[in-house]
Amino acid sequence: MRTYLKTMIAGAAVLMTVVLPAAASDGVVTVKSGYSVAETVARIKKDVLKKGIMFFGVIDQAKLGNKAGNDVRPSRLVMFGNPALGTTFITSNPEAGLDWPVRVLVYQTPDGQVYAAYSDFDWIAKRHGITDRQAQFKMATEVIQSVTSSIRKN
Repeated sequence: MRTYLKTMIAGAAVLMTVVLPAAASDGVVTVKSGYSVAETVARIKKDVLKKGIMFFGVIDQAKLGNKAGNDVRPSRLVMFGNPALGTTFITSNPEAGLDWPVRVLVYQTPDGQVYAAYSDFDWIAKRHGITDRQAQFKMATEVIQSVTSSIRKN
């Protein structure tokens, strides 16, 4: 969630962007993993494929960032989805394609903890004004919750 502030500095108006900490209203769901980034990604992929969901791939953001000269902690973007389900949202509002396929960000914090984050499907529905696909959003929520349950250490 971004908040825009207008400030006067030396008589000039300046528009600043302040990024606030994640809040329930920003649509991000975060799940703590009991595994390394690599193992978390492997577990998500295995569960997705076991469910018969199409696996699109993984972008290693840390590798790309580090190669570009930035110091990026382990971070991978995992993409998957069920076209029969995901495209129903696009038929309701084409801009919903911004949120499909499903993306799960797996990242490591400075203290070594690993998390998986994804967009809440109710938030996606609100974002795109989709009110005619409740059953499909409920199903998508159940699937992502099941997939991320595979990364919680027992």
